[in-house]
Amino acid sequence: MASIQLQDITKNFADKHVVKGVSIDVPDGEFLVLLGPSGCGKSTLLRMLAGLESISGGEIRIADRRVDELPPTERDIAFVFQSYALYPHMTVRRNIAFPLIMRQHRWWFHIPLLGGMAKRRIERSPEVAQLVERTARTLALTDWLDKYPRTLSGGQRQRVALGRAMVRQPQVFLMDEPLSNLDAKLRTSMRAEIAKLHQRVGGTFVYVTHDQVEAMTMGTRIALLKDGVVQQFGTPRAIYEAPANTYVARFIGTPPMNLLQAAMGADAATVQIAGHRLALPAALQGLAGPQAPVVLGIRPNALSLQRSGTGLAGRVALVEHVGAESLVAVALDQARTLHDEEGAASADLMVTVPGYTDLAVGDTVSVGVDAAQAVLFDATTGRNLATAQPAH
Repeated sequence: MASIQLQDITKNFADKHVVKGVSIDVPDGEFLVLLGPSGCGKSTLLRMLAGLESISGGEIRIADRRVDELPPTERDIAFVFQSYALYPHMTVRRNIAFPLIMRQHRWWFHIPLLGGMAKRRIERSPEVAQLVERTARTLALTDWLDKYPRTLSGGQRQRVALGRAMVRQPQVFLMDEPLSNLDAKLRTSMRAEIAKLHQRVGGTFVYVTHDQVEAMTMGTRIALLKDGVVQQFGTPRAIYEAPANTYVARFIGTPPMNLLQAAMGADAATVQIAGHRLALPAALQGLAGPQAPVVLGIRPNALSLQRSGTGLAGRVALVEHVGAESLVAVALDQARTLHDEEGAASADLMVTVPGYTDLAVGDTVSVGVDAAQAVLFDATTGRNLATAQPAH
């Protein structure tokens, strides 16, 4: 079982704390995505798991075996780098077979003539040759086995890097932003390829990215980090529907969740938003005291637009047509009622509308809110009030 346990992992560089007490349990066969902005500690965490960085505190276990004091070669992992790290003087076949050749490495492999003969013998052995051929078929690389990396496209090079990891048949695959060097169309297709690869070969995958679309489409579990601290760990759906705090709410989703300053009503069953009273569903009632300040989170697709009505009043500030839907920014009449991800005030409410809309900048609109899809956050700490409640 290739489960992974990270127990109170810390990493310090001099007086800088990069990873702060991370604890994550990953069951066997999961696809874990470490997600977060640049500098949040996700790549450092991956390198510690691989053994490329030492840990400052805590324990790392793979398959119930403590590995944080073991060298990388004894951890039974394979690492796919952002830069592919292919050997330019080797064919695709030799690049894929290289880990298997190195398993049988001897000191005299460095002698040019003898070493070359020994490596070719290993590469052509039935066991290695069949494994390389099978891996190449899985990744649709059979026609390129005798070509060199310089003749391949970016997507093909990435598949070669994946093949070199697969051929080792490790317990854990580690990937550090492997798609960041590809164009948008190729990234989309490679996301699907890696997801299919996970389903075919099994094993546990740990994937680092700053792209929340990659995380949501590929991961079975996501750990979202900020400043070396895990903000939320869970399934993509759970993180999207019930973000643990306002940071998660703004990081996950395109466009991100709208966060509105609000206040609970006198009966704690309604909220007041920009002069509008909104009835809360039963699950959100009583999460804060009467008239207590709160932040109401609502996804753009849980909002609707009418030219007149009893919703939040405002004017259209921006319209973006993106094919299947339109993105409309609405400037509310009562400005500075919203929060962005850094806590600064804004006045634009983002709404997604199916198809093309005939709304134009300057039009007066009324925004309807589907309260059943709303989330309430603490106005001071930013924590999700529903998930922060003690169990009954």
